[in-house]
Amino acid sequence: MKVISFSHPVNVFVGLGFPYEISSLIEACQVLDEWSGSRTSTHAATSAACRAALAGKSDVESARLAFEAFARAGGILAPDAPGPLAIPG
Repeated sequence: MKVISFSHPVNVFVGLGFPYEISSLIEACQVLDEWSGSRTSTHAATSAACRAALAGKSDVESARLAFEAFARAGGILAPDAPGPLAIPG
């Protein structure tokens, strides 16, 4: 299956609270499939948006935004990782 990357990754907390960078539709679908929280209408809509984008029936950015909103509502949205450290010299 072709990897369809997001324009900007979505960082989420997984497992025991470790931050993880979700950078593709496949990774977002995996998080949604493994979701142990309530399977709310938001979860269903986000899953449908990601699967529609995978099938080429909707755009990837809309799916990314839906996934980010789902992560925020589910309390798993992690802050963006800091950029590389500047090394003086």
